[in-house]
Amino acid sequence: MTQTSSTGKPKYTIQIDKDAEKVLRRQGRTTKERLVKAILVLADDPHPANSRKLEGYHDLYRLRVGDWRIIYQVINDQLLILVLEVGSRGEVYRDY
Repeated sequence: MTQTSSTGKPKYTIQIDKDAEKVLRRQGRTTKERLVKAILVLADDPHPANSRKLEGYHDLYRLRVGDWRIIYQVINDQLLILVLEVGSRGEVYRDY
């Protein structure tokens, strides 16, 4: 059975890359809470208002949370969100 969100759409499963998880763990309490809350929103809506598709990539998006960015991949056929990178605005795009 698939879980559904309050809008009736199926919920996505979220997986966080180990490097992204390490960055999250090193943050202060308030920053970590803001980032985790933003990531959890992706389970209901993989394309919230403050997300944008990364140019040159088919299924990569960035989510803006203040000066922080979350790079994630949406795999629609598996209802899966892969959080690939979490970092500050100036650093997160270096590999993309």
